[in-house]
Amino acid sequence: MAKILLVDSHPVVREGLKHTLTNHTEYEVIGSLSSGVEIFEFIRENDVDIIVSEIDLPELNGITALRAIKKEHKSIRILMFSHQPEEIYAISTLKAGASGYLSKNAGTDKIIDALDSIRQGKVYLSEKMDKHHRYTDTAKSKARLFKKLSTREVEVLKLLSIGKKNKHIAEELDINEKTVSTYKARLFKKLNVDNIVDLLHQAKHHDLT
Repeated sequence: MAKILLVDSHPVVREGLKHTLTNHTEYEVIGSLSSGVEIFEFIRENDVDIIVSEIDLPELNGITALRAIKKEHKSIRILMFSHQPEEIYAISTLKAGASGYLSKNAGTDKIIDALDSIRQGKVYLSEKMDKHHRYTDTAKSKARLFKKLSTREVEVLKLLSIGKKNKHIAEELDINEKTVSTYKARLFKKLNVDNIVDLLHQAKHHDLT
């Protein structure tokens, strides 16, 4: 039986997932958390096989948490379960170490499909993501733009988009402020802007935040 930890800031989402998994005896939900920072203490004190986590979490975003978890707990598999556009964020989360990405628009049967794949050591992506010919032209354009960005650049961009200053970004990502400035400069160049307002506008326009 695989032991599951659910992480989402919305109780209704966690309860919905727990209810879905109740009918599947191969899975046991052993924890339900609302923020990224709570994950680390929980996995130190409990044996967890799979974490199902949202990207947008209070205090510590899901991608940053994912990266830190995989450094210390390589055996834990992580399914990102998010409302963020999968053609953009699936790539980033897999780069950071996730075992799969599932949109919150997916049906409950897809949740089980994703967990089954991950439990078997496979990487899970939706059929749409697996088959490139199903992408819309817009999705292709977004994906091409996103592939220019490193996982760390995406993390910095997301933190900038919620109003974080360089100092706080450096603290959250455990890097120095000079490095944050370097990432910002790269983002300016890659998104073809020369100020923070235009950067965030471009990011929002392309659904990158």
